[in-house]
Formats: sequence, C-alpha cells, structure tokens
Amino acid sequence: MGKITGFKEFGRNTPKRLPISVRVGNYDEFYEEWGEEEAKAQGSRCMNCAVPFCMGGCPLGNIIPDFNDLVYRGMWEEALKELHSTNNFPDFTGRICPAPCEASCVLNINEDPVTIEYIEKAISDRGWLEQWIKPQPPIVRTGKRVAVVGSGPAGLAAAQQVNRAGHKVTVFERDDRIGGLLRLGIPDFKLDKVTVQRRVDQMEAEGINFVTNANVGKTISVQEIMDTNDAVLLTGGSTVPRNLEVEGRDLEGVYYAMEYLTQQNRVNSGHMVNPSERITAHGKRVVILGGGDTGSDCLGTAHRQGAEIVHQLELLPEPPTERGDADMWPNWPMTLRTSSSHEEGGVRDYNILTKKFSGEEGKLRKLHGVRLEWGPPDNTGRPSMVEVKGSEFEIDADIVLLAMGFLHPEQTGMIADLKVDLDGRGNVKTDDNKMTNIPGVFAAGDMSRGQSLVVWAIAEGREAARGVDEFLMGSSELPRSASTY
Repeated sequence: MGKITGFKEFGRNTPKRLPISVRVGNYDEFYEEWGEEEAKAQGSRCMNCAVPFCMGGCPLGNIIPDFNDLVYRGMWEEALKELHSTNNFPDFTGRICPAPCEASCVLNINEDPVTIEYIEKAISDRGWLEQWIKPQPPIVRTGKRVAVVGSGPAGLAAAQQVNRAGHKVTVFERDDRIGGLLRLGIPDFKLDKVTVQRRVDQMEAEGINFVTNANVGKTISVQEIMDTNDAVLLTGGSTVPRNLEVEGRDLEGVYYAMEYLTQQNRVNSGHMVNPSERITAHGKRVVILGGGDTGSDCLGTAHRQGAEIVHQLELLPEPPTERGDADMWPNWPMTLRTSSSHEEGGVRDYNILTKKFSGEEGKLRKLHGVRLEWGPPDNTGRPSMVEVKGSEFEIDADIVLLAMGFLHPEQTGMIADLKVDLDGRGNVKTDDNKMTNIPGVFAAGDMSRGQSLVVWAIAEGREAARGVDEFLMGSSELPRSASTY
C-alpha cells in the first residue's frame, strides 16, 4: 500500500470534461488529461484491502490494488505490465467500461470509490506515449492454424492470446474494417478510432493476419475455413436487434440504433454516404426508444448532428438515485446513471409504451404512446404492464431510433452451416472451455454469452484462447480468465 492515509487526504476526482458547448461541436473525445500528480493522488486512495472486492467485480480480474500502488509510486511502466497481465486492451476499458470494479470498491460502502477506470486509461495512454507498448510476436511457432471469425473485443483479445501461444491466427471480418462495435458501433467521442487502430497495428506486427470483407458462411464457405485451420473461434457478436412490431414501423424515419451509429462512424472516418441514405438528426425531432448505453450513444450523436429536440423513452420505471435495502454492496447497483450525453441535453421519460407510429406520404411524423404502471408478476414471473387510462399521448417525431438491445447472433449462414448447438436464448452453446458441440469449434463474447459489456467480451476472448490452446496442444500456459473462477 502506497499511502496509508491517501483515502482520507484525497477525494475522488475524475478528468474534467470540456464544456458542453465545445464538445457537441465535434466528435472528439472530450476528457481533459490528468496531470501526473493527480493520477498519483487518485492511486493513493486505494486501501489495498485484505479482500480486494474490486478484483471480484472486474470480469478480467485486474490486479487493481497493485497497479494503483505502482501509479502512486510513479512506477508507470511496471503498472502497465501489471495491467497487461490480465487485460489486453486497457485503453478500451479505460474509456468505455461502466467500471463494475468501482461499484465493488470498499470505499464505495460509505464514500466515493477509487477512480479505477481513469487510472487504467492514464496507464495505457502513458504506455503509448512512452512507447512501452510494442509488438510481442511469439518466439516459437507451433505450426497450428486458428481462424477467428469476428474482430470485436472478444475476437481481438482471443486472437492476440492465441497468437502469443505460437499458433498462426487469421481474423475474418465481414465488414470493410477491423474492430467490430469498437470501430463502427461506439461513437468517436467515447472511443477515438486511433485508439483502436494502434492496437490493430500492434497485432499485425505480432503476426496476426486480418481479412476484411470476409463474411464466413456467405462470401467464404464454412467448409473452407474448417479445412484450412486446426481450430475455429466464433466471435461474431449478438447482432440481431430487438424490433418493435407496431403499426407504422415501416415508415421512413424509423431506424435501428446501429444503423444510425454505424453510419455516423463511417462518415467520421471519411466515408461518403449517398445523400438519399443519410440518417441525420440535424434540425429534426428525435425519439430514442431504450435507456441503455446504446440509447445514450444515439443521444450524444443526435446532439452533435444538431437535433432540434431529443426524447429518450424507457419502458421500465426510473431507477432510484441510491441503492435500496435489497441492492447491497458489492453488487452492481441498480441505480440511475447519467452519461455525458445526458448532460448535453434531451428529455428522459420512463414507464412509456409505444403503441404505434403515424406519418404522411410514407414518412414518420408522430409517435403514439401510453404511460404504464407495473402490477403483480404475470405467469412469467415478471411484473405485469398496466396501461394508465387516459394517459395516451403523442410526440412529434421525424426520427425514431430503436435502441432496445439485441436478441442473439445471426443464425443463418455460418451458424446454420456449422450446425452448432444453441442455448435457450439463441446464443451459441459452449462448454467450460468455450468449445461448442463441434470439436475444434469455439465461441466467445456476445455470440455465446449474449449481449454484454466490452470488458466481458475481452474476458471471454481470453478464456476461449486458453481453451483453443489446450485443445491444440493438450495443455496451455495462457492465463485463465478471472470470469471462470
């Protein structure tokens, strides 16, 4: 432990955000950088608890007390090594993780938790600045070949781990660029794409081969992948969005959130979009259906596009601002979260059921909804929805964005051709080593776990890599993911 009284001397502090008027004018990351002394002060708040609940809260099992102490002592390179021992991409998680580790911090019982997420970011950014992060190609090659299908966080983490075990890795990505949702789903103001590309460049220098525009099961046959590789890992994500089957769904102006976010990320990268296909909120009335992270990303994007007004509607009740008696530490708190996008404006509303959309000449003009009350559990065990009589309303809308989550991976093409078993939710079913019912075929990330967090995807990718290595070699020296403990 670095400073015994650190948690008493220093309060929690996070990097300052640029003024709203500045940040909504562009898509740049909007956090100001910590100075070294502030980072050290925040690291000193860690109490080095005898039982580090923060590590238990982290799916990766990051050794949080150790790198906090090293930052406090100014031993940045050693902190980076400690962080990389459990996390391939702390520059990702230091930007876009909701930090379940902080929710589990002992200080969080009655004070503000340690700023673990931003310490991760500071360590990784310092690593790039000082050129400590370098390619680590394997010393010996095994002669085994592994195909990773999908280049999101699970695929990238798995590919790097499998490659470092000495196997030759090829990553197949159906899009025209590498990164999955990191590249095309998450807005630039949360995760600058330079941050993604430098990791891809590092992995290429380590000997990993990336193939884009490769849709396995469509443009490339599953049989070809199986015949040319000793193992295959599926990391294609949970990409089938939850639809809203109501009257007017087919009107122009109703889009899935990912259609909207992906297009804007492409535009930011210089991609030209046909004006007739451009989805823009500029000067328009926008409604977002869904109160999660994807909805928040849509909100921030709409602000930057110059929306006239944005409503974000949620089916469920508004969460409390503080933990309830049944929502105890160190569990992830079911409380209201306000993102940077919410700070920028918009109207949030809860207990809203969308009944239909209406329009003129095929174009959206209104959302029709009703307010809800939640009654006793129905036959599924879930609280029953009760429409409040006389609460019907309309919202003028030019764009509606469906941000209601994802159901499961796409089951046509690759999954159907492989004939892998699915679980009850439609995800790819795996054993404890992340292998499917087909020997040598593995799955990880949202494709097997279901829709989840980037930090979980990285943890799953690391665990799948160990499973692949063990399958190919009989044993593995790759570290086991903390998510399996």
